[in-house]
Formats: sequence, C-alpha cells, structure tokens
Amino acid sequence: MITKIKDLIIAGIGEQAVVRIEEDHLQPILIVNADSLLEIALFLRDTEECYFDFLSNISAVDFHPDNRFAIVYHLASIPYQTQLVLKVEIENDRRFDNLPEIPSVSTVWRTADWHEREAFDLMGIFFTGHPDLRRILLPDDWQGYPLRKDYEDAETYHGIAIK
Repeated sequence: MITKIKDLIIAGIGEQAVVRIEEDHLQPILIVNADSLLEIALFLRDTEECYFDFLSNISAVDFHPDNRFAIVYHLASIPYQTQLVLKVEIENDRRFDNLPEIPSVSTVWRTADWHEREAFDLMGIFFTGHPDLRRILLPDDWQGYPLRKDYEDAETYHGIAIK
C-alpha cells in the first residue's frame, strides 16, 4: 500500500515530494520533503484513491546529539480502513532563536491545531501558518522545550523551587 501511495504522490505532485520509504518499523513510513508537506497533506486528504480524512497524532522526535528533528504524522482513512505514517525530517542548529520550522497542516486536518501546539510547546518545533501557535501545557514565559534531549531542568520558576 505504501508504494502505491508513494507512486500516487509522485505522479500528482512530483518526484521531489518523496524522500524515501522506511519499511523496517512496525508500520512502514513514508518520508516526505518539508517543502511539499502541505501539498502532500491536501493530496492525501482529497485524492479518491487515498482519502486520509483523519489525523490521529503528531509526534516530534529529537535525534540529539545530531542537529536533526522529525515530525511524524499518523493518518487514517476511515472509509478505506487504512493507515499511513508520514515523516518529515528537519536539520536545525538547536538555537532557541532559530527553531526548526515546518508548514502547519491545521488547515487540512483541524486536529493538527492542538497537536502542533503541543510539539511547539514541548519540543520547540515552529509550524508556519498555524492560526494560534502558542504554548498549550506550559506557562507562556517558560524557558526551553522540556522534551528535547538536551533540555536542562529549571531549578526555580518565578522564585518557586521546582525540584
């Protein structure tokens, strides 16, 4: 199934949209180009052969010590009872003034709104085009991104001991 979807994307969007397929996991993963992500998302939702109408989860992955992150999308087609895992890999220098950036898919699947906010809040992934990208679990003035592997726990918050 994943090869068929890859071929449909290449035929509909172009060769540059697909990076590779990883089949050595529990579910095969289609790695796609970040620049084509929004176009791919719309294609997967609106193309009759695919019809991935449900985004169940977005996960952010930190490959520390490498300067690399990944965003993983778990999609489902409810009518066809199929699932697809999409992944986008991002190179980044890990500086807090230069967050890894990827297009938002919240205009394609409304559930992405909250999932993207969580990935922003906890991993520091910036989703361009998101309608309200702000922290969702931590206070607005929290420093850092606690799910990054190089995160160092704060000792205090507004003078209150945390540990």
